Amino acid sequence: MTGPDEALRLVFTDLDGSLLDHHNYSYHDALPQLRVLERLAIPVIPATSKTRSEVSQLRDDLANTHPFITENGAAVLIPVDYFARQPPDTIERDGFWVREFARPRSDWLDLLGAMKRSFAGEFDYFFQAGTAGISRMTGLPADKAERANQRDYSEPVLWLGSAQRKLDFMAALAAQGASVQQGGRFLAVSGDCDKGRALTWLRDAYLQAAPGRCCHDLAVGDSGNDRAMLEAAGTALLVRSAVHDFPVLERTTGVIHSRGYGPAGWAEGVALWLHQLRKDS
Repeated sequence: MTGPDEALRLVFTDLDGSLLDHHNYSYHDALPQLRVLERLAIPVIPATSKTRSEVSQLRDDLANTHPFITENGAAVLIPVDYFARQPPDTIERDGFWVREFARPRSDWLDLLGAMKRSFAGEFDYFFQAGTAGISRMTGLPADKAERANQRDYSEPVLWLGSAQRKLDFMAALAAQGASVQQGGRFLAVSGDCDKGRALTWLRDAYLQAAPGRCCHDLAVGDSGNDRAMLEAAGTALLVRSAVHDFPVLERTTGVIHSRGYGPAGWAEGVALWLHQLRKDS
C-alpha cells in the first residue's frame, strides 16, 4: 500500500445514497474514482446498513477484497489472513474474522412483535413483509430483496404513522434496550452499536497490523445513521442527497460537503480528499 513509514489511507463508505444511487443503486458515476483508489492501493471499506450477503455481492462486482461493516455497525468482517494475525475479540466464521457488536436479529423481531399491540398498523418490517414486500418498499428485484432479508443482527422498519407517533415508537423501543437509527428510508432497530464504533475498532486493527504508522481515514455518508462514523474519521465527506438534508455534525473541521448527488458526489468528494492529502504531504 505504502512505504513502511508512510501513513495508512482508508476510505470507509456508506452505500445507499452515497456510493450507490438512492433510486437505482448504481455506482457507475463513482467507478473512475474507485479505480483511482485501487491504483493507489487505498482500501474501500463498505460501512452500511446492508447485510453480509448484499455486501458480498457488491464486493464481488467491484473485485473488492477488503473488510466491511454490516448492519449499521453491528459487525465487522475481515477476510481470514487479511492481517498477519487474527485480531482479538473476533471469531472465525465462513472465511471471515468477525467482530460482533450487537445481539442477534431474533431479539429485535420478538420486540417488534410485542410492539404491534401498541402501534398496530403503524409500521412494517422486513421479516414480516417478506421478499415481495421488501421489493415493494425498496424497488429491489426479488433476488436482491431476498439478500436484504438475510439479516443477522438488526431489523429495518418502515414507519407508516405520524411523526409524533414515530417518536413515541422509537422511545418505546429504546426503553426495551434497542438502539434505533434513522437511515435514508428505514429505521434500523438493533443493539448498542453504530458505524462509528465499528470504524474505530477496524481502524485500530489496521494500525495494530502496521505498528508505527499513522492513519488518514475518510468516512463517507449521507444520512443520520452515518453520523457516528462521520464524527469518528479523520475527514468526513457528506454526500448531497436528493431526498433529505445533510446530516448535522458536531465537528466543524475536516468536513467536505459534495455538490453532486449520490455516487457523483462521492467521486467528487473523494477526489478532493486525495488532493488535500497530496497538498498536505
